[in-house]
Order: sequence, then C-alpha cells, then structure tokens
Amino acid sequence: MKPQRPAPCFDFLRKTGNIDGLTIIFIFGDFFVCGIHDSDSVSGFSFFLANEADTLALGKKIAAVLKPGLVIFLNGNLGAGKTTLVRGILHGLGHQQAVKSPTYNLVEIYNFSRLYLYHFDFYRFNDPYEWEEAGFRDYFNTDSICLIEWPEKAAGLLPDADLKIDFEILETGRNVTIYADTRTGEQCLQHWPEHYKQQRQKKPKA
Repeated sequence: MKPQRPAPCFDFLRKTGNIDGLTIIFIFGDFFVCGIHDSDSVSGFSFFLANEADTLALGKKIAAVLKPGLVIFLNGNLGAGKTTLVRGILHGLGHQQAVKSPTYNLVEIYNFSRLYLYHFDFYRFNDPYEWEEAGFRDYFNTDSICLIEWPEKAAGLLPDADLKIDFEILETGRNVTIYADTRTGEQCLQHWPEHYKQQRQKKPKA
C-alpha cells in the first residue's frame, strides 16, 4: 500500500501550483516530494518517507550525486532514520555488507575505488573538544565524504557542512529535508535526477 501523503500540503499545492510562486510538487514511485527554492539558487528538497524502504531508496538517490570532499550533517532525534539513510547511501555506492552504527566507535570507515566514506556519530560526546582529542580532523579532506550524525555535539569545531539533511518524525513516517549550505553543496543538488528537480515558476503579480 502506498504511503498516505500529507493531504493539507498536497491539496494546497494542487490548487495553487506554488508557494510564493516558486514551488512545484512531484510524485515519484512511493515518494511524496515537495521541492522549494528561491529564484537565485538551489536551496533543497523535502521528502515524505513512509517506511524504512523509502529511506533506503532515498539514500541510494543521494549516493548518485555525491563526490569526494563533501561534508554532510545529519540532524534529527534518536530513531529518526539517520543511520538507515546512511545505509542506503552506502548501498548506492556499492557496499553490500552489513552497516554498523558508529555510536560506540564514533566512526565507521568505508573504502570505495574513488573515495573514502567516514560515517561519524558524536552522540556520546560530552564536550565539543572531544572531537579534537579524537584526531578526526585529517579525515576531512578532498578524497573523502564525511557523514556526521549529531554534529551539534562538536559545534564550532567541525568544518562547514556542504549539505544538511534534517529528519522530522511524523505520526505516519518521516519528513526529510536536504539543503545546500555551500556552493559545492548547491552543485550536488543541481545534479539531482531530473525527475526530482524543482522547476522554477515566475511569481505571480500581486
């Protein structure tokens, strides 16, 4: 059975066609996708995910636009689906083995032919300077992708995020928003598959 779409948002978009003239709705497979951006840059995408399978599928789509050097923050409460999304990303990159949560080891390392992927989880940090003491700075380089759960636990010390992925827990699933925070992040979103891209519309005159 397909996930129940957030009816109020869907109805509003179907009737108006836009929010502030710059929003369009997409239906792709079992996803409810709502893309929003301003007129000058790509800001991001929002997805309604009904279950774990949706989250894994989204992770595979994200994997297709990643490139070495990216720093990605994963924000959301416990149980929101952050590690599941990372599992989908890893599957999309070709990793077929088990994916462990890095909660206790702080980082799990994956080696692919063209890059290293580091999956961090800083939930157990009591002080941001534990990040410095752990010696993780060298992991952030042009040959790696760094995915970070609980980045706020190392606030002020981490490199800036190129992409931020926010998870909101809903009664019927998850709302996930992906948005760019740097020009590099914007370039990634511009390579998002065509059926996900927002289409710009002129804002109607008042």
